Amino acid sequence: MTAATLAATRVCVFDAYGTLFDVAAAARRWKDLLGERTLVLAELWRRKQLEYTWLRSLMGRYEDFWHVTGAALDHALAALAIEDPGLRARLMASYLELDAYADAHSVLTRLKEAGRPTAILSNGSPSMLAAAVSAARLGRLLDAVLSVDRVAMYKPHPSVYTLACERFACKPAEICFVSANGWDVAGAACFGFQAVHIDRTGQPAEGLPGQPAATIASLDELPRLLSL
Repeated sequence: MTAATLAATRVCVFDAYGTLFDVAAAARRWKDLLGERTLVLAELWRRKQLEYTWLRSLMGRYEDFWHVTGAALDHALAALAIEDPGLRARLMASYLELDAYADAHSVLTRLKEAGRPTAILSNGSPSMLAAAVSAARLGRLLDAVLSVDRVAMYKPHPSVYTLACERFACKPAEICFVSANGWDVAGAACFGFQAVHIDRTGQPAEGLPGQPAATIASLDELPRLLSL
């Protein structure tokens, strides 16, 4: 793909968790209680959270992301032999107020100033996303916040990506979709989005169909790709 292809897109749609919001922030907030288990818990919690979304989609047993997140946390706490109901409650509450990455506000502001419509398209439930967007003060910078709840299916199912096309009345190729999750980028690219992978940690390429139109290390690189 070329920069010209990305510049021709009309709408910028962002994944939420791991892309705009730091999913490890919930565990880090309680590092004084978790100690050396902080990073291990954060990684296991996130891994099980994603696995449960994929497995529930395959099983045809949808449950919203808040319940999936709680089930994943329960597994992670049990795996680490942490029995503390109070800590569980604190961790879940912190997930509603995840830190936004420093580059999230700046790039959304730049897109807003350029008149480019923006949206979130996320696995998150509507209430989770509303809380996170409010806590990060990103609401005025977004034209839409779209949840998979509407189709009762998780990414990377094509029905999820269709939500963005319906909301903005545009073709898939007219959407620049940005995600830090390689599997999400693959799914979006297969659907027809101009998918951009934000790779903050130098991850290897996923062995999946669907290639990114571009890979960036920071959201601050996105306006240049869009010729803004």
